[in-house]
Amino acid sequence: MPVLPMFPLGTVLLPGDALPLHVFEPRYRRLVRDCLADPDGPRFGVVLIERGHEVGGGETRHDVGTVARIVMDTELDDGRYVLECIGEERIRVRNWLPDDPYPRAEVEPWPDTDSGPVDFAGLSVGLGRLYGLLDRLSNGRIEPPSITELPDEPGARLFALARFVPIGEADRLQILTAPGPAERSAVVTECVSNAVQLAQWRLDSM
Repeated sequence: MPVLPMFPLGTVLLPGDALPLHVFEPRYRRLVRDCLADPDGPRFGVVLIERGHEVGGGETRHDVGTVARIVMDTELDDGRYVLECIGEERIRVRNWLPDDPYPRAEVEPWPDTDSGPVDFAGLSVGLGRLYGLLDRLSNGRIEPPSITELPDEPGARLFALARFVPIGEADRLQILTAPGPAERSAVVTECVSNAVQLAQWRLDSM
């Protein structure tokens, strides 16, 4: 089973998401150096911290995450790194290894199940309504998302659409852990509906 360096964070990385990182903790500097030297490519796993903090260790981690690939790296004079990463495939952690010299885990890919059709037309209508309300709340300062260039594969398309919805980490985790497109669509649709209700309430309260 493949072993990946792991970077527990206070945020959920969805496949296709951009992930900027400022790496300053010594163990994660070592992780970055090792990733950049890996002949298979500079990749590591990202999982959400359930309890605890990013710095210092001892945190409780979720066992579902995403592979991150480093696409740009800058090493600063003091040894810190500034990274630009992109989320790739979803993974499940099968076994955490000792954090020596940094977190590592045995992982496996977690592809989507074929769970049924998705109502993308309904989602587009919901997003349109949401951004109409956000535009009114911001006095025209919010531009509607460009949703014309999306992945064809339903699961990946839903991950992309989720980027346009203002949601918290708990919702993002639900989206990541949905077994297949139909279940993920239900979560994203509920998130859009909740965001519409909140935006409408804020507008009515003005």
